[in-house]
Amino acid sequence: MKRNSNSADNAQTGYSDEAAEHADAPPRFMTVKQVAAYLQVNEKKVYGLVQEGKIPATKLTGKWLFPRNLVDQWLLESSHGGLLTDRIVIAGSDDPLLYRALSQIATSLQSRALISYTSTGSQLGLALLANRRADVCSVHWGPAAESFHRHPALLRQFVQAGEWALVRLYRREQGLLVSPGLWSAGDGIEGLFRREVRWVERQEGGGSQRFLRELISQHDLDPSDRRITGRAGSEREAASLIAIGQAEIAPGIRASASEFGLDFLSIGWEAFDLALHRGIFFRSLFQHLLDYLRGSDCQRHVKTLGGYDLSELGTLIWTGGD
Repeated sequence: MKRNSNSADNAQTGYSDEAAEHADAPPRFMTVKQVAAYLQVNEKKVYGLVQEGKIPATKLTGKWLFPRNLVDQWLLESSHGGLLTDRIVIAGSDDPLLYRALSQIATSLQSRALISYTSTGSQLGLALLANRRADVCSVHWGPAAESFHRHPALLRQFVQAGEWALVRLYRREQGLLVSPGLWSAGDGIEGLFRREVRWVERQEGGGSQRFLRELISQHDLDPSDRRITGRAGSEREAASLIAIGQAEIAPGIRASASEFGLDFLSIGWEAFDLALHRGIFFRSLFQHLLDYLRGSDCQRHVKTLGGYDLSELGTLIWTGGD
């Protein structure tokens, strides 16, 4: 009878055991104190995890916040070793520093892991991510100052974006790769659109092609004035076509110009981010990538190439629930 009475009371108040449990649940974004209680550790340990980049967190107005759903996925991924944690497939935009980092990691791991990186352009890479053909997609889509709006908007075109997160790798200096001696500062950018100048066209749906279209629009130029003599699907392919004399100019980043000994016309800085399924963030291979990019070997290579800013490396920019 007592049990029935409690049931009746619950029915009258509209309250149930399930509702009680939900009421006691931590908030969607937890503070350091709340996440410490949630994990049953002290707050010093939480700060340590943040400094090591091990726990998903974002800093807002000087205070650390922890998305509860990402903390849950981090726990699940860590607790069972993670299915397929020994492999990762990355598609999307091309980048020399990312390519080097993944090559170095693959070499160090040998047959213990499989790392695949294919340059498809931002939009095709996102389509592969949406269809579960890729785990991660690298994207760049306009000036760095607008990336906090543009990149999430690009991801939201896919219904699967609710399951994704967006992580900042670095900023890159974007511009034009130019054959040595072709252009001088006094020529003006219009001089590169002379009919006799040979261009490399980048693939549709790529961030570099989007960048070029915006550049042409800003300077009120006619894209049909360009003489296209080559097409490239990656930074290195575009730079190599110029280096071997098949073309004289292409959109690209400073690092690619440095690799191939080309001149570089700087236009501005862009953000280079990684879109990924949330659980991938906690996969050991992805964390290995972030650790390598923070390391001294990578920092030396960054100084050699130029045109990179890694100050925001590993920052959580956006989650699909936002």
